[in-house]
Amino acid sequence: MNEKLSNRRVKGFLRAEGTSIVNEDGEEIILAGWGLGNWLLQEGYMWKAKNTRFDRPHRIEGVIRELTGSKYSEEFWTKFRENYITKEDIRLMAEQGYNSVRIPFNWRVLMEDEPGIAWKEDGFKLLDKCIDWCEEYKIYVFLDLHGAPGGQTGANIDDCVDDIPRLFTDKDSWDKGISLWKKLAERYKDRWIVGGYDLLNEPIRPGSPQVKNVDHLLPRLVKFYEEVIAAIRQIDTRHMLSIEGHHWSTDTSIFYKKYDDNMVIHFHRYACLPQLDSLKEFIEVSERLNLPLWLGETGENIHQWYTALYPLSVELNIGYNLWPWKKMSCTNSPYSVEMPEGWDKIIGYIDGEVHPGYEEATEILNAYLENIKVENCKYNSEVRTHVFRTPGCTVRATDFDELPGKGISYSGQREEGNMYKYRDNTGMRIIEEIPVEQLERRFVFDCLWDRFLLELKEEEFVTYSINDTSNDSSISFVYSCSETASVTITQDDKELCTLELAESENKKAIEAIKLFEASEAKIKIAVIKGKVRLEKIFFN
Repeated sequence: MNEKLSNRRVKGFLRAEGTSIVNEDGEEIILAGWGLGNWLLQEGYMWKAKNTRFDRPHRIEGVIRELTGSKYSEEFWTKFRENYITKEDIRLMAEQGYNSVRIPFNWRVLMEDEPGIAWKEDGFKLLDKCIDWCEEYKIYVFLDLHGAPGGQTGANIDDCVDDIPRLFTDKDSWDKGISLWKKLAERYKDRWIVGGYDLLNEPIRPGSPQVKNVDHLLPRLVKFYEEVIAAIRQIDTRHMLSIEGHHWSTDTSIFYKKYDDNMVIHFHRYACLPQLDSLKEFIEVSERLNLPLWLGETGENIHQWYTALYPLSVELNIGYNLWPWKKMSCTNSPYSVEMPEGWDKIIGYIDGEVHPGYEEATEILNAYLENIKVENCKYNSEVRTHVFRTPGCTVRATDFDELPGKGISYSGQREEGNMYKYRDNTGMRIIEEIPVEQLERRFVFDCLWDRFLLELKEEEFVTYSINDTSNDSSISFVYSCSETASVTITQDDKELCTLELAESENKKAIEAIKLFEASEAKIKIAVIKGKVRLEKIFFN
């Protein structure tokens, strides 16, 4: 595994040095971690609810109160925050090889939603405990203001009242936002394990036919960054700052200047093609401003998307933080919360059906409070093997290495070019096996790139990176041939085998070929004669 990902490099304050992030010893570190979504700012979809009346914290709180009464609902939230993230979560995160965590929080966890400034010490103690655990297990913490006073996004994710980002329109919200970051800077200015301050999550969402366009507030976003950074720097000169652009942190317009010498350009990527072109715009900004990049929120996709995008990110020296660490009944987060018996009655009530009764609702929610403990969750081990691309992962054949100097993946430009646009700058021939209109969409974030095949002809080759192989590790692949083909497989220029593949229009899988032990390896598949179409590469 790349040493830059190791938590052995978690030591001392982080700082930006050119386009890299370095620790106190000046060693480069690539951030790799998860966001603790749903802990200190809840989202209804993580509870399997789709109704808008259960889509953001204050609405979720209202429904829990309706179901159980005020007394129980207060006790529920205390236990929820105690159980959802514990020391064991952080220990497991470190054990699995991650070196950083992003903690999204709602301002109402730390401040009273009342006139003036009043702090909630219990909320700060939750952060303190988690930061202490992270220091013990060597996990850098990024404090993420996910829900700012009044809302900075104008959507359910910031807990706003009316889908307007009132942080930028209302003086009281603005003042509270500045005060909150001053308080956080005062409290954590000497904590080196706090890797940085993520000032605003996904500010100013895009307009749509359903919601008002608020792009006129962009100058206010720039002004807020300027004011809050000045306020923080009067107190804390050492912590790195994380700055996000607007429109779900995908637009680069605000990065026309450096906001601070010690900052990282923070961007998000969901439902994009997992290829270099999806990162290029931010790479250009990074090079222009000489600042590092952080893919600070990403994920919510199928495993093969993970193993395409995140190793590429590492090759580009870009850290990443996936979303979220756990949620109900899932396969694409590390931990899946088991759905309690009777949960359909909770969802039914949210959707307008009969109230299950206070006693039964309380019993169901008590079961949920037990199920959210990480020791009671299902561990999805495939997530880790695909994020880090280690044995146990499956790689789409089209997701080959393409960076110069790291193992060029093709012998030359193909005269016929590509048939379709996926990875159309590589010179490889990409075949669309199934037209997109014939596919059933699995879920909203699936970008449906996994219908392509890679075609290689005589004297062409392709390279795939793999990490942490042992003497028990192996490679196989799924292929078809329109004509007899001869193929060699090498690992770091050491030949593993030569295969004679018979003509077959039907897909076949080769027998597993053993790999050598290595922390990092390049597997090269070369066609000596004939023509081969590759679908998937299996590393076991």
